[in-house]
Amino acid sequence: MRHVLSLILGGGRGTRLAPLTSVRSKPAVPIGGKYRLIDIPISNCLNSNLRRIYVLTQFNSESLHRHLNSTYKFDAFSQGFLEVLAASQSFENANWYQGTADAVRHNLHHFEKWDFTEYLILAGDHLYRMNYGKFVNHHRFNTADITVSVKAITRDDAREFGVLKVNSSGRIIRFAEKPKDDKILDEMTSETGDPEKPYWGSMGIYVFSKKILRKALTDIRGDDFGGDIIPSAIEKGYHVQAYFFNGYWEDIGTIRSFYYANIALTSKKPPFSFQDPLMPIYTHARMLPGSHIMDSCIVSSVLGEGSAIKATSIRKSVIGIRSIIDFGTTIESSYIMGNDFFEEDIETDIPLGIGRNCIIKNAIIDKNVHIGNDVQILNKNSIDYKEESQYWIRDGIVVVKKGAILEDGIII
Repeated sequence: MRHVLSLILGGGRGTRLAPLTSVRSKPAVPIGGKYRLIDIPISNCLNSNLRRIYVLTQFNSESLHRHLNSTYKFDAFSQGFLEVLAASQSFENANWYQGTADAVRHNLHHFEKWDFTEYLILAGDHLYRMNYGKFVNHHRFNTADITVSVKAITRDDAREFGVLKVNSSGRIIRFAEKPKDDKILDEMTSETGDPEKPYWGSMGIYVFSKKILRKALTDIRGDDFGGDIIPSAIEKGYHVQAYFFNGYWEDIGTIRSFYYANIALTSKKPPFSFQDPLMPIYTHARMLPGSHIMDSCIVSSVLGEGSAIKATSIRKSVIGIRSIIDFGTTIESSYIMGNDFFEEDIETDIPLGIGRNCIIKNAIIDKNVHIGNDVQILNKNSIDYKEESQYWIRDGIVVVKKGAILEDGIII
């Protein structure tokens, strides 16, 4: 794998994941109580013995840069690196990134100075575990120009994904990006081995042979890999191969998918687990003390370190690092992200954390919030969409913004 360069795309606006992405880029969004989304592809790279990684960033990237710089260090003898390439203007190109392919096109001159034979192109906002070595070897074995990782999906999912048709040798012969027409959907069905998932959906993960990447980005002037480069490459006769992946994979594209991906971590047998000794997920080492739990009933939940928990009950919830939850509070089916710091022992009107006798259900509480006493966050009126200064509601899920202040007695 020494001749493979990994490119992680982390520059999108992530508007569908707002307000979580209002103050940070999508790959920097905290997941699982202590990780960030960007940790997933980087960990997969490290576990696959891929040590040369570029992360391409653009929007709201400050916290992402800080996390990467403080977390991933390579020794002088490994010849590995993880470098951030932030969007910048030049005399040759004064525009910002217009899409995933355009981001790579902007930076080709950085990549081509190395002696790589393949480029592994990854998204920075997916939740999955994959051995990229098998993916790259599949590409090499088939002497493909481009290889696309695909997964069996349902008909409803097919309307939101790039759908592929493959021949008996696994070569992709047709591609439809988010097809809405029923006739096209009928034509794109495949024998996937699962009658409930009769389509092959693109995972947005690609391997390009080195010369082919420049050729494709030169011949095809589109800005997006899924919407432009891959469909046109198939039409122009490039050898585009499918790599069939059957593990867990989730595109964290919306508040709904983000919420359910986190709550699923609390299951007895979660579809994705951070507890895998052979392929661990890495993140910033914080050296926090163990959590202090008083007379609380905690059921089927994930609890981050450094927390002070006095709540009456916590059920089916993810509680992030340095969380503070006071007496009498009940939390159910919620993701509490926790805090970036410990508050000094000073008198404030509403201290950091969640106050006394609160009820929080089916919610996402972003970092560093100040929630007073007797607050109820449960979408009492069953609203689907709403935008307020301190919180939003998306798909019926209440999302309290980072650093929000909710006064005593507020009911949402």
